Amino acid sequence: MLIPWGGVGCCLSAAAMYLLGRSSGRDAEVLRSVARAGSMKDLAAILDSASKVLPLVVAVSGRVGSDTPLICQQSGMRGVIVEETAEQHFLKHNDAGSWIQDSAVMLSVSKEVPWYLDDGTGRVYVVGARAAAGLILTVASEVFEESGRTLVRGTLDYLQGLKMLGVKRTERVLPTGTSLTVVGEAIKDDVGTIRIQRPHKGPFYVSPKSIDQLIMNLGKWAKLYRFASMGFAAFGVFLLAKRALQRFLERKRRHELQKRVLHAAAQRQAREAEGGIDTSDKEPNSKKDQLVLDICVICLEQEYNAVFVP
Repeated sequence: MLIPWGGVGCCLSAAAMYLLGRSSGRDAEVLRSVARAGSMKDLAAILDSASKVLPLVVAVSGRVGSDTPLICQQSGMRGVIVEETAEQHFLKHNDAGSWIQDSAVMLSVSKEVPWYLDDGTGRVYVVGARAAAGLILTVASEVFEESGRTLVRGTLDYLQGLKMLGVKRTERVLPTGTSLTVVGEAIKDDVGTIRIQRPHKGPFYVSPKSIDQLIMNLGKWAKLYRFASMGFAAFGVFLLAKRALQRFLERKRRHELQKRVLHAAAQRQAREAEGGIDTSDKEPNSKKDQLVLDICVICLEQEYNAVFVP
């Protein structure tokens, strides 16, 4: 029996969507339970009264700042996280002999300086923000530098099956002054500096959205995953049921044909055992029995008109 891979795939997709929906729902519930600090001053008071054993996961909002900001080379923007990439764009020969466009990363550099959130009442330093969920870097500049064309360079590229187009340089930055919401574990060192970092177990977000928007977004994704799971499950069950029904009907028709063949064979043996039956009366029945025995094994309805000889 052939496995209905379409139905199995839909059911597996439904299970995956269900798990993603549960995960998004759990993340939304965790964010609802996070302590919200109205200001950095309130966060300091919460840390002083909080338990020293259990980690304190909080949500704070403020504007990005740094004592030693980075300056982008191309755009001149000031930021605390800067990513620079350079991609070489070129044309190359494919197997069909035509030219297709492709690219390769030549350079990828990421820089980060110590930075904090400031809301006017205090500062909270953020550690390890690049590994947080929801971090979005602004495209500061995007420049395409065309490759210089010389006879020697063009000849070498042609012999290698390449045509150099140029280099695309991109700068992405987290600018100073950007309003962010950070959710993570808050700790306070001996000198009173407050930091937020990734907790050992729990959420870690650095996002321009507020915590209410994050919760709403996760709730929407959880609902979307649930609907997708129900759709894939229903379609998968339909495909499996259809295949099972086809298999059942095929077996039923095969069983009925087998009964008809056996019944016809039994009737022919009974007639052959009788000696007083006239040959002229026997010939039409013999043709009918032969027709029953010669039914096509594929459709189980029509007489076969071809055979396969190994």
